[in-house]
This record gives sequence, structure tokens and C-alpha cells, in this order.
Amino acid sequence: MKRTGGQLIVEALKANGVQRISCVPGESFLAVLDALHDSDIKVLVCRQEGGAAMMADTWGRLTGEPGICMVTRGPGATNASAGLHIARQDSIPMILFIGQVQRDAREREAFQEVEFRRAFTEFAKWVGEIDDAARIPEFVTRAFAIATSGRPGPVVLTLPEDMLRDEVEAPEALPYVPVAAHPGRNQLADFHKRLAAAERPMVVLGGTRWTEEAVAGIRQFAERFRLPVGCSFRRQMLFDHLHPNYSGDVGIGINPALAKEIKEADLLILLGGRLSEMPSSGYTLVDIPYPQQKLVHIHPDPSELGRVYRPDLAICASPADFVAALADLAPLHETPWAERTERMHAAYLAWSKTPEKSPGAVHMGRIMDWIEVNTADDTIFTNGAGNYATWLHRFHRFRRFNTQSAPTSGSMGYGLPAAVAAKQLFPEREVICFAGDGCFMMHGQEFATAVQYDLPLIALVINNGMYGTIRMHQEREYPGRVSATALDNPDFAALARAYGGHGETVKATEEFGPAFERARASGKPAIIEIALDPEAITPSRTLTEIAQTKGR
Repeated sequence: MKRTGGQLIVEALKANGVQRISCVPGESFLAVLDALHDSDIKVLVCRQEGGAAMMADTWGRLTGEPGICMVTRGPGATNASAGLHIARQDSIPMILFIGQVQRDAREREAFQEVEFRRAFTEFAKWVGEIDDAARIPEFVTRAFAIATSGRPGPVVLTLPEDMLRDEVEAPEALPYVPVAAHPGRNQLADFHKRLAAAERPMVVLGGTRWTEEAVAGIRQFAERFRLPVGCSFRRQMLFDHLHPNYSGDVGIGINPALAKEIKEADLLILLGGRLSEMPSSGYTLVDIPYPQQKLVHIHPDPSELGRVYRPDLAICASPADFVAALADLAPLHETPWAERTERMHAAYLAWSKTPEKSPGAVHMGRIMDWIEVNTADDTIFTNGAGNYATWLHRFHRFRRFNTQSAPTSGSMGYGLPAAVAAKQLFPEREVICFAGDGCFMMHGQEFATAVQYDLPLIALVINNGMYGTIRMHQEREYPGRVSATALDNPDFAALARAYGGHGETVKATEEFGPAFERARASGKPAIIEIALDPEAITPSRTLTEIAQTKGR
């Protein structure tokens, strides 16, 4: 039976288990929208393509299956590139479908035409264009395979408008086959030998292709071998922070004691991550290309192994496959580092204790204390980029897998779209978005999406009236010369109410708890604006103190 290209796209998505997509509609893929009308795939209609792509990224991040986003050509696609870049740097499986100009208008710079195979190659693992509707099952299956194999990442498929209207015969779409990458027997034996010879081992978890079972497995492995475990930047949900083997966040503003331990380790086990610029503290924790530590690097993509750091043992395997193999390792007769592991966990607990003092009437430390006591372990936290995120990353103690969605690429505007996507994916769980005032305004319009689909997330907008991170750097490098960092903001609580949600304003610490409870009880998407003193730029130093360090 002949089907249109649009129908074949939807059939291929269903065959690959897709249950939801995000989109901003466009005339270039009307045939797909028409086919979606007759399917049970949920369509989340968004207000801007960047937000739509970030929602798809979040679905990929929290499920391990490609998040699906559809946008139109030209400006729609370039807007979506913000989310595409996040998925690329964060190793998140995602497929971006872009409606394209009709085939007979190509290479004429037609209306909104972009040659995406040239424009998006840097952002995606593969950029393909489907010129023949009969090949849709082939292209879509390939897209799923590429997005999920090796180091996961985004794939772009462009869909010429007229191709989607063609009626053709095509084979029935079949689901892609996930690619496993198991460690070899000799590699495991080598790993075991190196661990037995170590005196100061350290495990750092990162990357993607983790599962609930793998997270439980690495915890059991750490317990059996009494190993200290750290989590890479914004991958904190991979290990329980209150577990006695947890040693801290290997990210921006790392605990100096933890940084020292990593530098002095004689065996560094890097599992799943790349240890790129942010988690490596600007490439200072591990020497390039020859680390001082003996390095065991486990990563699912062979091209990553040895690309930056030369490992002593390279194992091409996904975290889940590697952890499954660890269960067969014989226990060691001695673990001389056990006391060190205890000491490192104690150092983490001290580092993650909120500060006693803070400028202004709102003390973010006390707010974090309240959140720790009054939220469940399965609460999902999202955020974008900015100094405000330090309060979440340093002082919230993640306990469970799939409770964090935040960009390692440092992209602003991510937190709210991520919260919308997370709440739709897990409606039974509380979802809390942390956002700065500048960060929120980049994709704050997606609050309307939360209201439209009745997704009662809670967004904490930490408002200090400026692009705080840039202002901090500005005061350090050019003290007293404020330029291009001040912001005049709307009344965020009133904005929430205007959208049809619930709004609160917190101007003193003691107001936060009751405001949060009212937001929670409202059953609506909510914004809680927290008026933070600009001086409270970091947990430990004020803006004035930072400015005064210039030249010292």
C-alpha cells in the first residue's frame, strides 16, 4: 500500500518506540503533522525552536533513547541549533527533523533555504537529507542507530516539503538494533591487576549510556573495593552523595581537597566521561597528553580513547556494559586506600555544608537547607548556566539516578525547557527548575507550554538584576567598570500569573518555605522569584571582595 512521506516518517518513529515529540509547526512539514493527527504520539507544541530542541535533549538525557524534535527550515532550524549544540557536547541521543524547501528549488537560495549538510556538520554526528520517500525507513533507522551508538549525540534529517507529499511503496519500518560494546576478558584482567597494585585509586563517573542497573552496579563495585567515587560536571546523579564512597563533584569550582586527591592519585579510572575542560578544571587535573596518574579510560567511542589523554589501559565499552562485567571481578585481599575513601567522603560533607553568612535579606544557603529537608529523593532538578547554579550543584545532595538535567556545554536558557520535558516524562515526580534572571529570560516563554499542557513544575528564578557570571569576571578583571551586564527585569511572579500559572516573590529567607508550599499546593506551573542581593555572587565571596583581589 502506498503511503505519503509524512506517513512513512510517523510509521518509522512508531516502529522505533517514539512516544512523544517536541515541535514548533511549520508549513515545510505539514504532511508529517497531518500524519501525526492519526497517531498516538504525543506532540508537545513549543513557543521557540531552541526550547523545543532542549526538551528533546532532556528526553534523550533522561531515557537514553533519542529525543525527537521537529522544526521548519531556515530560522526554525537555526533557532534549534542551540539545543543541537547542547546534545552534541553532552553526548545526548537526539534526532532533529527539519522541513526543507522543495527539491526543484534547491541551490537557488530559495525562501528560508539553508544547506544543512554544510551548516550543521559541526553540531551533529550525521546530517542527512531524504530525497526519496521510499528510503525513509532506511534513513530513520540509520538515524536512531547513529544517535545511540558509540558516543551518543544528535542526528539531523532534512525533509524536502514535496518529498513528504509523495505517495510511494516502501518497506515496513523496523526498530534499530542497539550496539553493545563489551570489555574483553584480557582487558578486565589487566584492569583488576592495576587496581590490585594501586595505593591511591580514584573513580570518576561521567558521560551517558548509563542505566538504573548500571548505577546500582557501580555503587556495589565501589562498596566491594572500598573505592572513592566522584561524578563529572553535571553528571552528579550517577552516585548517591550520602554514600560513604562518594567524594564529590568533579566540576566547576571543585573542592580543592578533591582536586588535590585526583592529582595525587596513582590510578585514575575514568568511566564514561571525556574529562573535558570544565571537569578537568581547565585541563589542570590531568596532564595532556601523558597523565601523571596511571589512567584507565572506559568510553563507548574508540575515537575518544587517546584523543586528549593517552591512557595506560583503554577499554571501548559503554558504562552499562562495563559495569555489568565488573560483577565477575574477584575481591582484593587488601584495600589499603579504605581510610582515604572515608576521609574523602568526610571532606565532601564539609564542602557541601551551606555557608553561615550571606549578604542581603535572602540567604540562599538557608533556602538550600529547606529544599534538602522538604523535597523527595526522586525530585528532578534542572538548570541552565550561571553563578546561581553553584547553589544547586554544590549544596544539593543528589541521591538517585535520573534526577538531574543540566547542560555540560554551559548553555543559558536550558533549565525551563528541560523542566517542561521532565515533567511531561515523569508527571508523578516533582520537578524544580533553577534559573537566573538572565537565564530564565532566554527561554522563559516555554512557561506558556507548561501551562498549556498542565505541567506543574516549579521554577526558582534567582534574580540579582544582572548577568551574574559575566559581572563576576568583569569585577575580577576590570573592577568598577561595569559594562553590558546590568538587567532590568519584569515582575516574574506577575508574569507567571499572566501566563495562567502561580507566582510568588521572596524578598527574605523566611518567606521561601511558605511560598514554595503555596506553589506546590496550587497544582499549577509556578514561578518563585527570589530577590538576591547582587553582592551574594558566590557562596564564599562577594562582588566587592572579588573586585578587591585585582592585582594581588
